[in-house]
Amino acid sequence: MPYVPHTEAERREMLAAIGVGSIDDLFAVIPKELRPKTHELFDAARPSERPVSFDVPPGMSEFAVRRKLQALAKKNATDLVCFVGGGFYDHFIPAAVDALASRSEFATAYTPYQPEISQGILQAMYEYQSAICRLTDMEVANASLYDGGTALYEAMMMAIRITRRPKIVIDGAVSPIHRKMMDCYTSNLDIQLVAVDPSGGRTDREEFKKQLDDKTGAVILQNPNFFGVVDDFSGLVEAAHSVGAIAVASVYPLSLGILKTPGAMGFDIVTGEGQSLGLPLSFGGPYLGLMATRRKYVRKMPGRIVGAARDRNGRRGFVMTLQAREQHIRREKATSNICSNEALCAVRAVIYLSLVGKQGLRRVAQMCAAKAHYARGRLTAIPGVGLLSDAPTFNEFALELPVANAAEVVNELIEKGIAAGFPLGRYYPALRNCLLVAVTEKRTKEDIGMLAEALEAVL
Repeated sequence: MPYVPHTEAERREMLAAIGVGSIDDLFAVIPKELRPKTHELFDAARPSERPVSFDVPPGMSEFAVRRKLQALAKKNATDLVCFVGGGFYDHFIPAAVDALASRSEFATAYTPYQPEISQGILQAMYEYQSAICRLTDMEVANASLYDGGTALYEAMMMAIRITRRPKIVIDGAVSPIHRKMMDCYTSNLDIQLVAVDPSGGRTDREEFKKQLDDKTGAVILQNPNFFGVVDDFSGLVEAAHSVGAIAVASVYPLSLGILKTPGAMGFDIVTGEGQSLGLPLSFGGPYLGLMATRRKYVRKMPGRIVGAARDRNGRRGFVMTLQAREQHIRREKATSNICSNEALCAVRAVIYLSLVGKQGLRRVAQMCAAKAHYARGRLTAIPGVGLLSDAPTFNEFALELPVANAAEVVNELIEKGIAAGFPLGRYYPALRNCLLVAVTEKRTKEDIGMLAEALEAVL
């Protein structure tokens, strides 16, 4: 028999407390065809009292479970040569990142409210914040958010709290994955999201400026954008500030090893997907949302913030600061609602940044840019293949292929052991023949040559 922790008397007491007569009554709002089946091992003589289950099959031995899971894992194509980007990248991760981040002091679900027993994780979070501030050229960072998309949404809501304006102008070259998340989050809110279509993979500056008015609470831009194009948005940031709007940047943090920082462009809030900083692709997560801002906006920023302090004996220590914003104090009115398990991803990021250092980060970024430049030349030498835009790029670029649907080319190259890129038609129907190709420091000259030969053969 399955283990059921509650007696029938206890179940009747709980049902009575919530005002229903039976388990079936509890799930009455769910159509019968959508309800899970009741497991046959439960007593059929009392259907109104039996627990509802999902008809889980009988248990298996540890050996049998391992074999089953190993067989399922083998179906994953883990040995592909990866040129896929779109916000998530196949970077090299030093072994020390796994070794240090897996220490029990860090790999814990403990919530670090009490500084007297949490100095290690609090210091790691403080060092992470410091690193993000240096990387983005901003004044204050929080101790991480869930991922790049939710961080961008939180930045938008932060801007609305600051300006009290509901209109948000967002560049159509901002990641469509993140924009889809924002559409979902704001679907029941009184917020006007205005997307400005890009022109040839670049921000349409003139059209963007036309959308700015005294109702605009924030502008959202991305650098490099989803098409890989690198830009200097200083002029658009000035235009946003001229109408009293907050300027929000979404960044690829590793690119900041060589690109102009968002702080230098004048942005007010910076967010980004931190996966490139020591986190594996891992089939989609968990990832890391980074956020930094100007000091004057710190009280409007969500997420936990760790500060350095001195005790009464003058010893340096680390504490959760501005705790009046936190959910353990403000409950449902909290500005911050991010829990400590997300901090492990931030710990990985600060370990990675500490290992590579300032010069190492610059070197990795330079390698990515140089290898992408070489790949762009090899691939555009294929007859019929051209660039969507001749604008400068970092490590990612969009190709126009002489086919109707780039997704079909991607599928053919998967069979050859190559993940050739991201078909743009998935989010931009007018660009169904375009392929987004990303090159990281892990891709070799031989890998790029293999992609070029395979692509030419398929075309």
